[in-house]
Amino acid sequence: MATKRNNHEGSICQLPSGSWRVQAYTKGKRISHTETRKADAISWLRNMNQEIESGLNIPVSRMTLQEYLDSWLIGMRSSVRSPTSGQYEMTIKRYILPSLEKTLLIDLTSAIIQNLYNQKLDQGIHPRTIKMIHTVFHSSLEQAVKLGLIQRNPALAVKAPRYEIPEMKFFNEEQVNRFLSVAHGERYEAIYHLEIATGLRQSEILGLCWKDLDWEKRSLIVQHQLKRQFKLGDYFSQPKTRAGRRSLILGKKTLSKLKDHWSNQLEEKRFAGDRWQENDLIFTSTVGTPIDQANLYKSFKVLLKKSGLPDIRFHDLRHTAATLMLNHGIPAIVVSRRLGHSRVSITLDIYGHLIPEMQNEAAEMIDDLITPIEVSIAHDCTREQIPSY
Repeated sequence: MATKRNNHEGSICQLPSGSWRVQAYTKGKRISHTETRKADAISWLRNMNQEIESGLNIPVSRMTLQEYLDSWLIGMRSSVRSPTSGQYEMTIKRYILPSLEKTLLIDLTSAIIQNLYNQKLDQGIHPRTIKMIHTVFHSSLEQAVKLGLIQRNPALAVKAPRYEIPEMKFFNEEQVNRFLSVAHGERYEAIYHLEIATGLRQSEILGLCWKDLDWEKRSLIVQHQLKRQFKLGDYFSQPKTRAGRRSLILGKKTLSKLKDHWSNQLEEKRFAGDRWQENDLIFTSTVGTPIDQANLYKSFKVLLKKSGLPDIRFHDLRHTAATLMLNHGIPAIVVSRRLGHSRVSITLDIYGHLIPEMQNEAAEMIDDLITPIEVSIAHDCTREQIPSY
């Protein structure tokens, strides 16, 4: 949290990296600087304020791209969801700053940004990741224009590489049965079973707590999700949308799997002893902390290979749950609510083409509904009198 100082003295705050960010203001412009030690940050701010008070015009050209993006992230955290700001921070740290850390903000051009995209493509970085880099550039630099730090947004003249949405993959009933049969006895068996039964997002299923489960009512409340880059003690964030906070009714067999899992977890607690960190999580590591998504990924891929099934993503189990429900006549509105979509139109846009063709049944049903009984009987009698040759 930023520490406000007296008027015209600027502000100071500690960044997630542990460094200290200070900001001074002159003629409506903000000048940011980063130091490793707080004392050095305060010293810089004091000297800068002295220069400003002496009438020296401090050019914004001193600001590096790293300094500006650090400042921009601080403001972003108060206006967007935690997972989003976390994704922005990771994108900046991993893909932007290693190449452009020392670049001055005012020296950043469209050509430099385009060259960065080309480098990432040559390095085999997925186009979807480069599209996220573009999103960060576009949003952050647009804010820089509004603040008067730069005249124009150089990202506007750059196009991110085309990203094709991958073809949806999912298991059919026979494949689901084979997968769950092979998963029987595996440590993550209950995760796979619950995922296919509910279609929860991976972050949602890994963020479930035992307090969210009502054994008597067979209901499971989804009210938070596991952060992708969680830190010790800071594990959860709010669901993706308001519709993401929902209650699901579980089948008896799914509930039985969770009871078995609960018993297994008690054994793990006894074995871990003092090493166990209680977080009330339904699915944990062997010491009670959240499951690392990378570990779940590796286990899932091994299981796929062992079962001889096509290689799919864990997220495709969510698609599998949706298609199973829709193909067996579960109303789209029910499927939408179980998946946590904000609108049923989203469900239909994603899965509508997978719903079985029912035109013939619909035509016959409508005929039966709108045709008067007397006309129908007369028509049937007439048809019986027509000779067949």
